[in-house]
Amino acid sequence: MPDENSIDPGVRIGHVHLKVADLERALSFYCGVLGFQLMQRFGRDAAFVSAGGYHHHIGLNTWESLGGSPPPRGCTGLYHVAILYPSRVKLADALLRLIKADISLDGASDHGVSEALYLRDPDENGVELYWDRPPENWPRTAEGSLKMFSRPLDLDDLLAEVKSR
Repeated sequence: MPDENSIDPGVRIGHVHLKVADLERALSFYCGVLGFQLMQRFGRDAAFVSAGGYHHHIGLNTWESLGGSPPPRGCTGLYHVAILYPSRVKLADALLRLIKADISLDGASDHGVSEALYLRDPDENGVELYWDRPPENWPRTAEGSLKMFSRPLDLDDLLAEVKSR
């Protein structure tokens, strides 16, 4: 329940900016596989991509990371970038894109409130592709609190969303 110390409920996370080793490789993944649109490019050093014409949802740059390697396990940093899809069928389309590009998943989960696909981009950054169920369908305790969980996601059932259209 929000109180006087709570952040304004209208606040949103607007974009993420990733350090990458190879800009072309990153663009091939984010634009070529996932389907983001290239909005602006700064030579071979940086690019900004989005969905739906927004100025940018993801910034990609090589300013400090050209030719670099991913951080080793056991270090702090970004766990994953979560990309929210507007519907289950759009998430199914994203899964189909990954399959066609021969990109493997790290995992796939049903969290009750959402369904999610987990993978790595070419720089080993964690990426979550997900859709949210409507709030009225979220699992709740008898007292009304959220009751999220992690169960395996049935990928065949998800793919049936695009195969039936």
